[in-house]
Amino acid sequence: MIFDDKTMRFIEIFTTSFLPLLKAGLAFTVPLTLISFSLGLMLALFTALARISKIKPLAALAAIYVWIIRGTPLLVQLFIIFYGLPKIGIVLDPLVAAIIGFTLSVGAYNSEIIRAAILSIPKGQWEAAYSIGMTESQALRRIILPLAARVSIPPLSNSFISLVKDTSLAAAITVAEMFQIAQRITAATYEPLLLYFEVALIYLMFSTVLTIIQGRIEKRLERYVAK
Repeated sequence: MIFDDKTMRFIEIFTTSFLPLLKAGLAFTVPLTLISFSLGLMLALFTALARISKIKPLAALAAIYVWIIRGTPLLVQLFIIFYGLPKIGIVLDPLVAAIIGFTLSVGAYNSEIIRAAILSIPKGQWEAAYSIGMTESQALRRIILPLAARVSIPPLSNSFISLVKDTSLAAAITVAEMFQIAQRITAATYEPLLLYFEVALIYLMFSTVLTIIQGRIEKRLERYVAK
């Protein structure tokens, strides 16, 4: 089969750019996602516990944090952290700024998932724990949180997959992740449709793998609960 010059150029750009884009995804997008989600999950747990705490100032502070983060765009938050904070003397590396921004976002959104999961556990579980002499903290740690974890895993998995795609916003603060690399190659080749389609394909590959993993985890949990 003989291709014309335009088709050959498309094939050449695709084949030469795919590996750099994939490397950027593995070197920046994946670590950025893992670090931000891990830190955000810890923040989410503390925030959820603060929201249901009987200490009103703590609960109010956590509620304000969730309200602000959920009520403002993630891109704006990243701009404030990276471009705004230097105005008051706080200069951050682009990757650090991205991690902080994504961590705060993950913490706010996932805290609501965890809080709802905790509140969904029947009060009888608390009462059963108290009846065998457990304190409130022991009941929470040994019974309530493990039960809530089973409930929250599916929505948390969806949040993780969404974060993989949201990391493309880090390109706006000069992080050399996959989308940023695609923009640089586009500036040199003048082929935005091809390059951005290629990036979308790689994101789709990442999301598909994570979706398969999520499905297997959920099936294992279903078998465990069934027993």
